[in-house]
This record gives sequence, structure tokens and C-alpha cells, in this order.
Amino acid sequence: MHFVEKNAEQKRIDLDQKLKSKQILRFPGAYNPLTAKVIEEIGYDGVYVSGGVMSNDLGYPDIGLTTLNDVSKRSEQIARVTNLPTIVDIDTGFKSCKETIETFEKFGISAVHLEDQVERKRCGHLDNKELISQAEMVKKIEECVSSKKDKNFKIIARSDAKSVEGIDKMIDRCKAYVDAGADIIFPEALSDEKEFEKVRKSLDCYLLANMTEFGKSKLLNFKDLENLGYNIVIYPVTTQRLAMKSVEDGLRAIFADGHQNNLLDKMQTRKRLYDLVEYEKYNSLDEKIYNFSTEGHE
Repeated sequence: MHFVEKNAEQKRIDLDQKLKSKQILRFPGAYNPLTAKVIEEIGYDGVYVSGGVMSNDLGYPDIGLTTLNDVSKRSEQIARVTNLPTIVDIDTGFKSCKETIETFEKFGISAVHLEDQVERKRCGHLDNKELISQAEMVKKIEECVSSKKDKNFKIIARSDAKSVEGIDKMIDRCKAYVDAGADIIFPEALSDEKEFEKVRKSLDCYLLANMTEFGKSKLLNFKDLENLGYNIVIYPVTTQRLAMKSVEDGLRAIFADGHQNNLLDKMQTRKRLYDLVEYEKYNSLDEKIYNFSTEGHE
């Protein structure tokens, strides 16, 4: 049981309406459900689940080793603790686009993005990527579109073609993806404002920008991206990077010092954790249920 008020359909409607507002939507990555609750509390527009982060969390590199079950189950856990819409990275579609779309729609996700790489994909900001043909990707998108039941469930087409075929051919691919039914286009690994602007001028659809750290894209302020005409910006690995740096530094300090007394000011307190997980609400509800069930049986 949880205290989320909006169901999956309402979250998808929210995403649809927010996109129509023309204001850029900010979707930080959540590597676990607790992070999704922080994202909502701070006031972001949605939650993003990165395929790379899911791979990393399992101790794997991002080369297509995760399964539909790995990503969908974790995504369901993340989406169900927040009223915000959740976008999930489905890599190349996990062998069956039909099964993948049906699974993520059933699990309460608001949108997914599919990329035009070969099955053994690579991170979008690495070199030596291999693509499937435009026709193959179009077929995948059409299968995704025909498999969804909720019209507000968004299909996002990601193209990794810029670093392989060049930006012009990537734009041609994206036009074909829109014609195939993609609701949003995700042009991966654009380098600077000029490239983001060129894509915007070439495409008449919603656009998603990826502001991942240590990659090929210049890290732009969300307002600059909004002025360039982008509709969504994701920060896919940011929270995991922040967390793992703190975890690693803290563990090294404890190993060296023999205690954690010097680290307490860097930790989330018990009170803050209990506030975040709504401990008192759950405890109060539990007491009501318990008292009701025992009433008259003493």
C-alpha cells in the first residue's frame, strides 16, 4: 500500500498536458523508488529510468545485457511511489516490442524510448555504435504504436545516428520515425547549441534532450534548451553518480578511520528518511486497521 493519489492513466494525461504547455519538462533519473520520491518532493516534472543506470545497478556495463524483466520490474517499483509520470529507457525493445510495450503500460509507465542501435547496443555517448536500418526501426516503432492501449502512453524514438551517419542522415531517420507514429524524438549525443537548434528547425514534433555528464553533449541550462524549442530534458545518471561518489568516499573514510563519526553530517538523518517514506502516515493507517480488526474481539 502507498499514498500515491494518481493512477497510471492520470499520470499519462498529466504528461500529455504538460507537453502541450510548451514549457520544458525536467526529468531527473531515479535509480531507486526513494529517489523518485525526492524528485517529486523537490518539484520536478517527472521521473526518468535509464537503461544504463539499471545495468550499472546490477553491476553490468550498458551493452544490452539487461532483460525486460530486469528493467520492467524495477521501473514499476519506481513509478508506483510517485504521482509524477515516468519515462523508461527500453534500449532496443527487448526482442519483442509488442510484449515490451504491453508490459510497461501494464506497470504504470507513462512513456518509453526505443533506440535504433543493434541489439548489443552501447551507451549513446560512446563511439563505435552500430545501427539497424531505418526500415527496421520504422517497423519497430509501428509495432510499439500498435501495441499500446492508452492513447496517452508516449512512444519516444531515440536516434544514435548522428555519430555514425552524421546529423543530416540522423534528421532524415527522425522524420521517418515521426511518420511511423513516434510521439517524441530523442536525438542522442548532439554536441552543442548549433546542433540542438538544427534538429529543432528540421523537425515538427516534441523533442527530448539528454544532459548526461561526461558525455558528448555540452551541458546546457534547461532554460537555454527551452529557448531552443526542446520539450523534455533528462538527467539520466546524475543521481546515481552523486550517490555512488558519496558512498565510495564514505566507505573509504570508515575503512581508514575505523568509525563513521566524521561522516554524520554527510548522511541523511533517520528523521529525514522517515519523513520521506511517510512513516507516520503508514504507522497511523496500520494502527487504524489493527484497531478496527480487533474491535469487539477482546
